[in-house]
Amino acid sequence: MVTTTQSSATPLPPPTERRRLRVSHSLTQAQLAARLGVSRTTVRAWESGRRVPDGSDGEAYARLLSRLGRPTAPQDPPGKAGAPVPGGTPFPGGTPAAPEPLTPDQAFDALYAFCAPALVRQTYLLTGRRDLAREVVEQAFQQAWQRWPEVARDRDPAGWVRAVAYDCALSPWHRFRPRYRHPEPPPADPADRALLHALLGLPPAYRRTLVLYDGVGLDLPETAAETEASTPAAANRLTHAREAVAACLPELADPAELHRRLLELASTERFRAAQPTVVRTGGERRNVFWTRAAIAFTVTIIGATALTLQTAPTHYEAPIAPAQAVRGVPPRAALGPLSGEEIALQKKLRQSAASGPERLMPDLR
Repeated sequence: MVTTTQSSATPLPPPTERRRLRVSHSLTQAQLAARLGVSRTTVRAWESGRRVPDGSDGEAYARLLSRLGRPTAPQDPPGKAGAPVPGGTPFPGGTPAAPEPLTPDQAFDALYAFCAPALVRQTYLLTGRRDLAREVVEQAFQQAWQRWPEVARDRDPAGWVRAVAYDCALSPWHRFRPRYRHPEPPPADPADRALLHALLGLPPAYRRTLVLYDGVGLDLPETAAETEASTPAAANRLTHAREAVAACLPELADPAELHRRLLELASTERFRAAQPTVVRTGGERRNVFWTRAAIAFTVTIIGATALTLQTAPTHYEAPIAPAQAVRGVPPRAALGPLSGEEIALQKKLRQSAASGPERLMPDLR
């Protein structure tokens, strides 16, 4: 294929100059591919001259090379080309773009602006839900902000956030949430609908492996590491996933065509990710809420314990024995006729004075 060095919007430098510009800014092919939303194989083909950058990807590539070719690139947010993060650890493959280190807020905002748009499109391929894709990406970045010192020193901060977002996106608990019980409207294009249906029909582990390898452009060891599987297992999942997609869509049996169609499917949906400041403040508010909830719960437990200690008996009290019937008591006799002796006694009592016998008075003489 003949290589051109001209784009419809912005002129492209020769392939060797493209590679020189990338290397001069300490960018790897994977980082450049992630910034453009293409695979690393595509970037490698562009730099070798085997493919012509065309379409919207070619225009974005030309604009990026134009910025890299300038003495300074004020359009690039600090940290995209390896700006330092707190603690002096730069982003992978980068060198400090400014003499002064970035604050944690600036470094986080740079990472968010670099990764969030592409990550939302990738999670849409995993879930087929637009709102869920935006939600899980925001949650992943909120977790990254909560553990920012650890993430900032990670070998691949973007990979850290991507792994958290993918885990959250593929959680089986989303099916029990009321807002996600019903499917969302499918893409308008019939070809896109068929491809998304084929993707969602794959097991979650196969779908994740296919998106990482053919969508994101990771190599097989990196895909295996991110999916927490061995390299042979990841290769087996990839093979079966490709076969399942090819069975539904025979025209996608070619991996290069499958990669192109995955990028097209992800780019057809226009996602608007939240601003990094909103994500940071939302995560902080959530932390405050759960901290207060934990404090309130602890105070409730302490109060209940104190009330129990105050009202509980201080000594042992034997339980009251259950009631039992009393035996051996003679039955109550009913009134009947008087005997002879009783009649004689009755007459004698009636004949005596009503006031009783006279009181005996002592004789004082």
